[in-house]
Amino acid sequence: MEANVTLDCLGLYCPMPIIKTAEKIKELTIGEILEVISDDVGIVEDMPNWCKMTGQEFLCIEEEGDEFRAYVKKIV
Repeated sequence: MEANVTLDCLGLYCPMPIIKTAEKIKELTIGEILEVISDDVGIVEDMPNWCKMTGQEFLCIEEEGDEFRAYVKKIV
């Protein structure tokens, strides 16, 4: 999936990837896609839940080895 902005959260563990996502999403304009790269398996559950709570659109998570790439579309 192609993203407008990438956020590197490698080496950060819960809740930091979500905190960094919340900060970064504020910088995007509506319709842009944020890619969050993390090696914390917790992001698999945390990111969809965060999107549901904040009204952003969770697109998917891709797993590549020990890394996860979560894609979020800013809609609010």
